[in-house]
Amino acid sequence: MTSVRRDYRVGGPEADRATADGLVEAEWFRPPIDPERLRQLQVRGNARAALDTAAWLGLLAGFGYLAFLSLGTWWAVPAFAAYGALYGGAGDSRWHECGHGTAFKTKWLNDVVYYLASFMLLRQPTLWRWSHVRHHTDTIVVGRDAEIIFPRPSSPTSIALLFVPVMNVPNMVVRTAKHAIGRIDDEARSFIPVDELGKLKWESRAYIAILAGVTAWSIAIWSIVPLLYVGLPTIYGAWLMVFFAITQHAGLREDVLDHRLNTRTVYMNPVFRFLYSNMNYHVEHHIFPTVPYYSLPALHQEVKVYLAPASPNTWSAYRRILSTLRRQWRNPAYDEPRDDVPAVSDAGRSFVNTGHTVWAGDRHDGLFDLGPANALAPGSARQFEVGDETYALFRLDDGTLVCTEGLCTHGQAYLAEGLVLDCLVECPKHNGRFDLRTGEAVRFPATDPLTLYPVEIRNGRVVSSLQSESKGTGS
Repeated sequence: MTSVRRDYRVGGPEADRATADGLVEAEWFRPPIDPERLRQLQVRGNARAALDTAAWLGLLAGFGYLAFLSLGTWWAVPAFAAYGALYGGAGDSRWHECGHGTAFKTKWLNDVVYYLASFMLLRQPTLWRWSHVRHHTDTIVVGRDAEIIFPRPSSPTSIALLFVPVMNVPNMVVRTAKHAIGRIDDEARSFIPVDELGKLKWESRAYIAILAGVTAWSIAIWSIVPLLYVGLPTIYGAWLMVFFAITQHAGLREDVLDHRLNTRTVYMNPVFRFLYSNMNYHVEHHIFPTVPYYSLPALHQEVKVYLAPASPNTWSAYRRILSTLRRQWRNPAYDEPRDDVPAVSDAGRSFVNTGHTVWAGDRHDGLFDLGPANALAPGSARQFEVGDETYALFRLDDGTLVCTEGLCTHGQAYLAEGLVLDCLVECPKHNGRFDLRTGEAVRFPATDPLTLYPVEIRNGRVVSSLQSESKGTGS
């Protein structure tokens, strides 16, 4: 067996190599899609997410009640097994979607479910929010991505232990306890903004207090039952989370700028799709993270011709994954073949324009002509360039025209490709949001405001001096 192992620590020497190779915060392949169709798929609502969340919590409460009624009998075993799978397993996809802010249209509903699911999984909300931003920025880039669950070579024992995380979860609790007393590790500091570290401490303290309280309760009544409902389900129910998570990236290529090479889509049955919130369409999610989970099947139909064929079912995906992991145990350099990825020109540096990209023309009075005023429908955007600078022109739902700098201040993504939500624009890369009336960043990971530029309409044309009007003060 080849024993060469790369250094997977975030911020380690591999991070410097990734930077030198141009893999850090780089541009990723995006397949072509009709801009109007993409805008339709990006639309969020509260009804579908509320129904799915109510069903999940209802099942959790129902099996929890059955487990209570069956205490002292063998029927408690399957009842708690189902409860744990819904708590420590299905909670993962709810954490994920609400963390992106795409499940519900209403922000506070996303936040409530995100914090609830974060506790169920014992994931510190601030830590994991920024960790997942990094995962989307530098997906499976060694030294940068903190969510690589299969560092090579992964032994059969290490794979099996993922399903019964008797080491991982206690290590997470220890890490949380350290953060609670202010001992924040270097990995966390490498991707969490300094002004967010205070939240990390208080969240960690809340977690430790709850876990300590439930443990004290169990000791006081000399029964493990309270811990079977809170705390231990994160361990005994984690198998379902791992079962789904393995299908995402395991065995695929490291250090590439094409999600088709490091992420897979797997067709799953309706029960699995409910438990997993349609995250089986994982390539599509990584390429278009602004599309909510309930629209991913439709998105798949739009872009599948540009992607590798999806695995026909979960069993087929697992056979291929396990075969690849066995080979990687002996040869860490081995990658699952991706010969079925369709050839697309400039695949590593391709973008979708959700509006027309134009070069702004100079007018005789010194103002730049940004195009006809009636060319933008409400809720749409257009990208344009002047020299080496990129700008974005938006029309809000009330008809107001707004001109901003063209790149997100966090991830350097083209904002004209984002989703316009009333008076907000959502970045297509990390779901950060900006208030287009003020330029302020109103949703993480965006923290720095946008520069706004004045616009006016002359003879049916949008014109601007492109001299800074204001820059928001941040949120």
